[in-house]
Amino acid sequence: MNDLSVQEMNQTVILNKGDVASKRAEIKTYFNYTWEQYELLFDVLASDEVFYERPQPLRHPLLFYVGHTATFFVNKLVLGKLLSERINPRFESLFAIGVDEMSWDDLNDAHYEWPQVAEVFAYRDQVKVAVNQVIDEMEITIPIAWESPAWTILMGIEHERIHLETSSVLIRQLDLSLVKSIDAFAPHEADGREAPQNELISVEGGTVELGRQTHEIYGWDNEFGETVYDVASFRASKYLVSNQEFLGFMEAGGYKQNGWWSDEGRSWREYHQADKPELWRGEAGEYRLRLMTNEIALPMNWPVEICYHEAKAFCNWKSAQSGTSVRMPDEAEYRRLLESAGLDREHHTQSIEANWNLEQGASSVAVDRFAHGAFYDLVGNVWQWNETPIHAFDGFQVHPLYDDFSTPTFDNRHNLIKGGSWISTGNEITLGSRYAFRRHFYQHAGFRYIESDAEVKRDFDIYETDDLVSQYCEFHYGDEVFDVPNFAKAVAQVAMEATSGSIRDHALDMGCSVGRSAFELATQFKSVDALDFSARFIQMGALMQRAGRIRYERKEQGDLTTFQERTLSAMGLDQPMDHINFMQQDACNMKARFTGYNLVLAANLIDRLSQPVRFLNDIAPRIQAGGHLVIASPYTWMEEFTPKENWLGGFKRDGEPVSTLDGLHTHLDAHFTLTAPPVKLPFVIRETMHKHQHSLSEVTIWKKK
Repeated sequence: MNDLSVQEMNQTVILNKGDVASKRAEIKTYFNYTWEQYELLFDVLASDEVFYERPQPLRHPLLFYVGHTATFFVNKLVLGKLLSERINPRFESLFAIGVDEMSWDDLNDAHYEWPQVAEVFAYRDQVKVAVNQVIDEMEITIPIAWESPAWTILMGIEHERIHLETSSVLIRQLDLSLVKSIDAFAPHEADGREAPQNELISVEGGTVELGRQTHEIYGWDNEFGETVYDVASFRASKYLVSNQEFLGFMEAGGYKQNGWWSDEGRSWREYHQADKPELWRGEAGEYRLRLMTNEIALPMNWPVEICYHEAKAFCNWKSAQSGTSVRMPDEAEYRRLLESAGLDREHHTQSIEANWNLEQGASSVAVDRFAHGAFYDLVGNVWQWNETPIHAFDGFQVHPLYDDFSTPTFDNRHNLIKGGSWISTGNEITLGSRYAFRRHFYQHAGFRYIESDAEVKRDFDIYETDDLVSQYCEFHYGDEVFDVPNFAKAVAQVAMEATSGSIRDHALDMGCSVGRSAFELATQFKSVDALDFSARFIQMGALMQRAGRIRYERKEQGDLTTFQERTLSAMGLDQPMDHINFMQQDACNMKARFTGYNLVLAANLIDRLSQPVRFLNDIAPRIQAGGHLVIASPYTWMEEFTPKENWLGGFKRDGEPVSTLDGLHTHLDAHFTLTAPPVKLPFVIRETMHKHQHSLSEVTIWKKK
């Protein structure tokens, strides 16, 4: 282990180079160094009693985080079948699930029976032995990809490196009497200088490609995929915002002026009665800064450490001062900043001098210490808040062994932080890393500001989790099962075959659900109205039209789910689809403007209407002469949807059976001709991995007289 420098041992492993023996040894060294460094962090606690303290009332005591990273290894290795049995099932349950501070005003009163500190460290010793044995015995092939056993080991290592940092944040929030100084986490010595005057430097715009496409190094699932942005030119601050610069905001009444705060930020500020950054101590003129194990006079030339809300309020204040649009950079603009400084390659391929990896001590340093091109601290020192809520790149896939790392944060409420801090290591300091926290969160994070009129995209697609909506997304866009063709596609094809040789100007997909049939019809018709009573269904169809993809949570068994992404391009439907009009509409009470159709498709609709006769009578005048009405239905009449007196068929009248087809003839024959005998199309609705509904829908084609 001593053959590598500390810097090298803090850099994540290269996965596509080297031989198997050396790569196995490198992974083993990386694991053991990480393990020992993490345990060393807790040596700053003054006594065993401190392990049971909760620096944040919304989080577990510190002892949890000692056990958590070890448990993570065991649980993932068991799931990946690299360990045949658990080491301590009680611990692997107790330490499995952390507390995500989803809201600043939540309360967690859960009661836990925590073990003795010595028991937890003894457990860690057992896990360490087991992991080393797995590393010695596991199969390794080069390059290492995310289905490799080695990827699972790296997942555990990088997870522990994350907690090295997050635990250090919690320790900074303990009372000083509960910690002690140790050499390994001694802070950098402040030089007592004033901060340099900040200034704006121009950055030329350009095309930016985000997302990893290869497994050269380890990455979390949210880092993979690809999204391309066109970035407009902007001006960015030369330095991170210093304590001194932020003090100017405070002296201008920054924490008191509601107009500079967002609604969310103002609620947070009022709840916490915040009047200064959380890690500042004392009063004006005598501010001190809390470090991990001590307090020092506030270093004016160090970067300020604040939450997003405070950074946003500062930017709004700056905008009011300058009369320009001042904000934090978004993800693409941040990448453009890196590119402007030549930092567009990973750390292992170039030498980047920065305050990270604990190379300068356990604290920030002056904002003018590390130059990166024309700027300072583009990486390192403190994390930089970003305007972009984290979201999935195109092509995103959930890693099967850690399915809740990313997707819970795809809620437009977790903003990205970029660049790493003084204690960031491993994956955290790679240029493609993507970590995000709620906007009220503290994480050794500061910010830099930019001046730009470009609009920031904040409303990203989130995963649909409603069971019914997700089920229909899978029905329309998901995998075929039991060799049954996709019904929405098949019924649209039947409709288009029926209209072959006819005018194809205007089509109506009535009861379009989440939209697949409408997209199919749009390949042949000049315009398509896609209508449904459900606003949630319409939203998914409109989203697919706008973004070319939808994402949803699919039930597998019990509480287990998988996350799915479906795209129009994968279905061969990536031609322009702006001639589809998705709207909410009641099939039994349609607005007058929905008329003049050459085709109306009503798939699996009529037996779910409260007044099917009203629909049939109303739809006839809305279809052009020579146009077609295509009705598909399994005829599963149910009184919870349709009062029995309104059923078209499926009952006896005067002792004789009346079929739904009989009812259709009764109400359509005056205006339509049935063009061919009915055909039956099968369809399968997937409820879970092992439960499906297999049905037949009868399709009838009617031509307007």
